Amino acid sequence: MSDNRVSPPFVADERTMLDNWLDWHRETLAVKCAGLTEDQLRERSAPPSTLSLLGLVRHMANVERAWFRRVLNGEDVPWLYKTGDDPDADLNAVDTASAEEAFATWRAEIAYAREISAAFPLDAVGKGKRHGQDCSHRWILIHMIEEYARHNGHADLLRERIDGATGE
Repeated sequence: MSDNRVSPPFVADERTMLDNWLDWHRETLAVKCAGLTEDQLRERSAPPSTLSLLGLVRHMANVERAWFRRVLNGEDVPWLYKTGDDPDADLNAVDTASAEEAFATWRAEIAYAREISAAFPLDAVGKGKRHGQDCSHRWILIHMIEEYARHNGHADLLRERIDGATGE
């Protein structure tokens, strides 16, 4: 696995620290997927779970969109993969999904999230709501770090199962 991540600084202001940790975790997911074929990216963890690396990439694209575009910026944008029949289609419907499209969409959502995030102070309250609740920008950044950290743990196990590769 190639690893071009930049480690977060040990000493920095709060905003720099949060942004760097989030970017480190974003790139960790990319590292876990690096060098795999589409079929390998689609491999499921273990029944009955439908979890796959491709599903995680699609899920995180949707999560980036939800928190930064919908909640922080108040945009009325559609969900990326959710359908009326399957609200978890980002994770479930990967059998014919394009890895190229999923990674391009994820990277585009990250780029847009960075732009939105840069425009808001940490104490700003999002223009949208999540389950009827206001969320601060700081809360969203911390939640995104937590979301990636949790799913990167899943990605570690998936990658090890696929080809034995391990690493931080």
